[in-house]
Amino acid sequence: MTVFTRRGLLKTAAFAGVSGLGLAAMGRIGGWAAATPDPVMLRTAKIQAKLIDVGQTNNVLTYGNAGMPPVLRMKKGEPFAARLVNAIDDPTTIHWHGIRLPNKMDGVPFLVQPYVYTGDHFDYAFTPPDAGTFWYHPHCNTLEQMGHGLTGVIVVENPNDPKFDAEFVLNLRDWRLGDDGQFIDQFRPRDAARTGTYGTVRTANWLDQPQYDAPAGGLVRLRLAITDVTRIHAFRVDGAEAIVMALDGNPVPERFAPDALLLGPGQRMELAIRMPDDEGAIASLRDVRGTKPKVLATLRATGNSLKRDVRDVAPLEVNPVAEVDLGSAQHISLSLSATAQNVPSDSICGSLGYSFWAINKVPWPGDTPDPTAPLAELKLGRSYVIDMENLTPQSHPMHLHGMSFKVLSSSTRPVRPLISDTYLIQPNEKVSLGFVADNPGDWLLHCHIIEHQKSGMTSYVRVV
Repeated sequence: MTVFTRRGLLKTAAFAGVSGLGLAAMGRIGGWAAATPDPVMLRTAKIQAKLIDVGQTNNVLTYGNAGMPPVLRMKKGEPFAARLVNAIDDPTTIHWHGIRLPNKMDGVPFLVQPYVYTGDHFDYAFTPPDAGTFWYHPHCNTLEQMGHGLTGVIVVENPNDPKFDAEFVLNLRDWRLGDDGQFIDQFRPRDAARTGTYGTVRTANWLDQPQYDAPAGGLVRLRLAITDVTRIHAFRVDGAEAIVMALDGNPVPERFAPDALLLGPGQRMELAIRMPDDEGAIASLRDVRGTKPKVLATLRATGNSLKRDVRDVAPLEVNPVAEVDLGSAQHISLSLSATAQNVPSDSICGSLGYSFWAINKVPWPGDTPDPTAPLAELKLGRSYVIDMENLTPQSHPMHLHGMSFKVLSSSTRPVRPLISDTYLIQPNEKVSLGFVADNPGDWLLHCHIIEHQKSGMTSYVRVV
């Protein structure tokens, strides 16, 4: 008698899809095109890299042959394809963070696709429906693989975007390195049960305070992604006028200055910066959170002033995200909490061996062969509101795969009606997030502080 398992069925379905046997439309979001382009090759590799002054760091992970994972550029509404080739010792996958795509392309092992083992490959293909700044990373052994470097930024371009005099992309991340420049333990249990274990070396584009030249008096588009596994930032720009144009891949409804704007792991921001007029003048992007503010990167004005005005930057086009119908929306109550429950971990995909956190009192590391039941089964096309309460003394950047939500209200502060996929919920906050369940499949909802995710603060919803 043949015994069917969830994992076996996933392998069969996924391998059929990538071999070209199932190229029919895959849901309403970002389906297969009639013909996919030549794939971008993303080959995992273990390299040496110079991250601090003492010398080369061993066992750094990247996509490619050397240096930081490439910035991937896609075009809104046009097919994209990538082949992941795994050349490291661990199984891996790629999750396309923030992009609304077919469920089987989402990169979550066991839930939607099999592992990509050493020497194997997996073909991803989708059409990004939204323009903006996104990023990509493994969803397998995430703390180790992301912590060692496997995080890259995605830019989805819109030909109708306003024109700038310069554009820069920043990949913001920490590294857990000792004084000798080599990796130390990725986490400490006592920190995983609190805010998470912070890195010892902070970089932008794998550099300490990189500087980039931009025309004096010109307009700069600065895209950044927090690809760190732990750190929450409070952003400020000194030495130049700056406005926030977009957050988490979507235009903001009203532009504002990034005055200590709090963003957590997984979140992205796009700034319009008006460079100073004097040649050699410096504009600096700073993280002012905590007791040790940090200059993350600087821009240096060059040449004669272009005398541009930041108010000349045209609005970004709104992405085609369905509007939630609050009158008919069904409410889903979620509570985020600590847990004393000790859940066995049999995953080979990077479980930490601890259960510190839970969603609705259930801790789940998110990469086991037998996932918990979904938080909710949602009807395709219906509107929903997640009423989420943070019962913990820590902040949690909660990320929903596959769909975008609108921030409706908060119990602790006024909120902007932002469209997003990641919300940084504060201690003792209650927030309402509205969305349309317009993408069929199983979609993770988890904290993007990876130690919290891997020690229980993970679940998923099912759209049918």
